[in-house]
Amino acid sequence: MFTLDQKTVHRLEPAVRRVIVADPNGASARLLGDIVKSLGGRDIFFESDEQRVMDLAREVEPGLIITECTGPRLDGADLAKRIRRSTLACRYAPIIMVTADATATTIKAARDAGVHEFLRKPFTAADLFRRIENVALKPRDWVEAVAYVGPDRRRFNSGEYAGPRKRKADAPKTAAQTVAAAKDQALRILAAALAQFDSDPAQAVRAVRQQAETLKSLALKTSDARLALAAGALETCMASGRAGKADLVGPINALLAISAPEPKTQAG
Repeated sequence: MFTLDQKTVHRLEPAVRRVIVADPNGASARLLGDIVKSLGGRDIFFESDEQRVMDLAREVEPGLIITECTGPRLDGADLAKRIRRSTLACRYAPIIMVTADATATTIKAARDAGVHEFLRKPFTAADLFRRIENVALKPRDWVEAVAYVGPDRRRFNSGEYAGPRKRKADAPKTAAQTVAAAKDQALRILAAALAQFDSDPAQAVRAVRQQAETLKSLALKTSDARLALAAGALETCMASGRAGKADLVGPINALLAISAPEPKTQAG
């Protein structure tokens, strides 16, 4: 085991104050719990049944969830999806998935389910600390869409890759580029929410509401009056209770039209 300075322990405290460990293997669960306690964890709750984990999460509102990938009555990816799409207060809580079966398929399933970090067995206390440090001290942007709900997948840590950046998109961005990327993502999510509305109306509405807030914030930051007015109109529509697909088409299309490329004109 290793020791931490009090400053680090204090910074980790909000995440590890209440932790749920979902693992059907008692020895593995106790090991995880002991490591979390060494990092300043106070209340550690253990469960092995997926539905009981959901019930427990509603009751204790954990700051962190650590789940095994599979078990007799536990599917870690399914658990993550259920938490992310729920109305639980802890739906944004970091989730770390632990497994000895670290295949590409398993890692991708964890990432697409909304898991923050992936930890391969066997692991050390330092390995778990680094994952907890990442989720507690290096927050990732939240994506509220229809097909996906969870932390930005572009910064997912599989624990298996330690080489150079894999994509040009991973390169540092200027402030203007960051704003432009956030605006583009919000508009793409709005378009997708309309297209996928019938498959999950409740999540589509939640996604639209989040993107309206994001776009309004970006508009204020960049002094974009047109964007601010269009985002405000969408927020007003949502606040009025008219949140059906037909009601949202107009305000969303108005936002999409603002960023549509100007039609090219041929020289005379």
